[in-house]
Amino acid sequence: MSTIIETKDLTHRYGKLTAVKDISLEIEEGSIFGFIGPNGAGKTTTMRILATLLRPTSGNAWVGGCSVLEDPRGVRRQIGYMPDFFGVYDEMKVWEYLDFFGACYDIPASRRVGLVDDLLQLVDLSHRRNDYVDSLSRGMKQRLCLARTLAHDPQVLVLDEPASGLDPRARIEIRELLRELQAMGKTIFFSSHILLEVAEICTTIGIIEAGCLAAYGTLDEIQSHRRTRQVRVALSGRVEEALSLLQSTPAVLDVALNHQERRRHELVVQFSGDDSAQTSILTRLIQAGLPVIGFAETKAELEDVFMQVTKGIVS
Repeated sequence: MSTIIETKDLTHRYGKLTAVKDISLEIEEGSIFGFIGPNGAGKTTTMRILATLLRPTSGNAWVGGCSVLEDPRGVRRQIGYMPDFFGVYDEMKVWEYLDFFGACYDIPASRRVGLVDDLLQLVDLSHRRNDYVDSLSRGMKQRLCLARTLAHDPQVLVLDEPASGLDPRARIEIRELLRELQAMGKTIFFSSHILLEVAEICTTIGIIEAGCLAAYGTLDEIQSHRRTRQVRVALSGRVEEALSLLQSTPAVLDVALNHQERRRHELVVQFSGDDSAQTSILTRLIQAGLPVIGFAETKAELEDVFMQVTKGIVS
């Protein structure tokens, strides 16, 4: 896979406020990148720079090899940008809205007819083509705005909070639509506060706080940023002996019995350190001759990782 979005030491200041500081990312073609962080973290500023709506104070960014500083027109040809607050023309019909934006991209009228039909079918709005935009629900307007970003067939979609304010059904529809767009070969860069959905569909994730990148990589790679980890140890007996042994083991922070009835012979072990620390825990149990029948690390939810790598501050 080749890199299609790259930022290097990307920095943007609003007066004395540093909204984005030294952000460096490489996003592969065809991937879904989830950008998460608290309000004021710098997500929107970063995305506006990628969309060439802001010039970075320092650093640079490239989309498809085109620099946002040196070739902004080249960048715009390759991206579809959907802001967090988007405007719609309420007195237009749905098909007219898409036809208008197709004309803005200099798409000939003869091609726009088929294009509008294809876009409406993609976002499941064909049955509302002749309705006025102001009659649509918020979720439908979100899908219509997403269709608008696709009018010129961009390879990269930059979507700022595409599921913001939607009900559960509408969020699921947007999520499935993003998967479908990825299957079509699109690269998607989107921000979200819905961490569970980010974990479900993203190939890579970036966590940003106070303008700085706190963690970046696949979900498995981000697991390594946790300050504490957890393993479950199942035994066929001698549980109290194992509990006592682990309480005196270096790197172990806490040991507790699993109180679920079906797992009454299982210990939950919180520890700090890397894989070698985990190995030493298992080694000590085996050397003591304890009957270990199961040993597995518990994968943390993205929410847990987020809480550990962030401090709750903004720029």
